[in-house]
Amino acid sequence: MPTILIHISNEDPVLGEIDNLPSPADITITVKNPRRKDGKDLPYLDANVSKVIWPFSRINFVELMPSSEEEEIISFIRE
Repeated sequence: MPTILIHISNEDPVLGEIDNLPSPADITITVKNPRRKDGKDLPYLDANVSKVIWPFSRINFVELMPSSEEEEIISFIRE
């Protein structure tokens, strides 16, 4: 399940998980466990909300966060 960081117009970024990456034909995105980037609850959502559907018209861009396996990869850089 990919973790994403959504940048919504005039809002702080929202961190959450999605089942599948959105396709170009999608007009909404469904996010599970939406939270602020620091892990705190979003002030405009009820405490027991587990999924939110946002229209892409409100979203500036979406970042894909590295998975735990990708973070463990060690690479060497020559200088």
